[in-house]
Amino acid sequence: MIRVGVVGASGWADHSHLPALTALEQFEVTAVATTDQATADRAAAAHGVRHAFAAAGRLTAHPEVDMVVVSVKASGHAAVIRAALDAGKHVVSEWPLGVDADEANELTEAATAAGVVHAVVLQGHHSPSARFAADLLAGGRIGMLESVALVAEGAPWGGSEIWPRLVFGLDPAEGTNILTIMAGQFLAALERVAGPLTEVSARLPRTHDRVLVAGTTRAVPNATPSHVLLHGRLAGGATASVAVHGGNGPARYGFRLELVGSAATLTATPARPGTFIHWGDWDIRIGDEALAVPDTYRTVPAGVRSGPPANIAAFYQEVARAVAEARQPHPSFETALRHHRLLAAIEESAADGIVRGISVAKPSIPIPEH
Repeated sequence: MIRVGVVGASGWADHSHLPALTALEQFEVTAVATTDQATADRAAAAHGVRHAFAAAGRLTAHPEVDMVVVSVKASGHAAVIRAALDAGKHVVSEWPLGVDADEANELTEAATAAGVVHAVVLQGHHSPSARFAADLLAGGRIGMLESVALVAEGAPWGGSEIWPRLVFGLDPAEGTNILTIMAGQFLAALERVAGPLTEVSARLPRTHDRVLVAGTTRAVPNATPSHVLLHGRLAGGATASVAVHGGNGPARYGFRLELVGSAATLTATPARPGTFIHWGDWDIRIGDEALAVPDTYRTVPAGVRSGPPANIAAFYQEVARAVAEARQPHPSFETALRHHRLLAAIEESAADGIVRGISVAKPSIPIPEH
């Protein structure tokens, strides 16, 4: 049994990480932390957790915590991760790992030196639909992959309005915007299916220099992109075209993914319109043939097979296997670092118009013996 402490338990984790963890027999959530004792107590009561803290440091140091889940703002990840590493705890970080590639590199080096299990929640890697689509490609169902096209909605980022709780992300230093959060997760899902990007040429248009705070008459400065546009090449030689467009939300159609092969074309759209590519099930077709995802791809308990907890629960199953086998899980901090470098390449190409190459990640190293 892996005893888990969740930092940031009253936000995203409340309806994603905590339901996923409590549904899995390999884990016991023993502690939660928020920035306020009252919200920590409420989260603990809602999920049957015995320890609640208003300070992350008390959670990371607690003897009944083996693994720390970091689900706070991206700009707060580094401090909590370092505290957990100093305490010798395994660490799971929400994506993004850090605010930029440099910070991600520092955290990856620190986690490797600490000799603990480290993982990042790019849940598209564990989507049953993405895994099934990847296997269809690998099995030659569409012939040789020649091109990939993804069009996806990036709302609630990039529009003329912003939710009050997301205003902080209009500052690029926070590491939370349409490129890092939305395109970051979408590209991870795309790469899970079609393989890694090895070069990119990109544009990051900013349509709105000021945006309205929803529900108010206040407009605030915006220094982040409104859209993410890129062309690239995959490791297997296929071309890729990606458009993530911002908006005020709610999302209308979600995404459309097309994989054009030498023999046929595979298309994927959300089974429930408006669902992000890394969250829910896909409707998959090869030509006019609809293909259902086999049940063998669904490994999580029935109670968490839909919505945000589903692919996160599958991710935690991989983390549990990695702990048991004394290896790094996928995606590890190393995977996240490579993904941060992909986003950095997109930013650099958008700034100067030059095509950028991206190295393919090396396999994760085993955990050192203590």
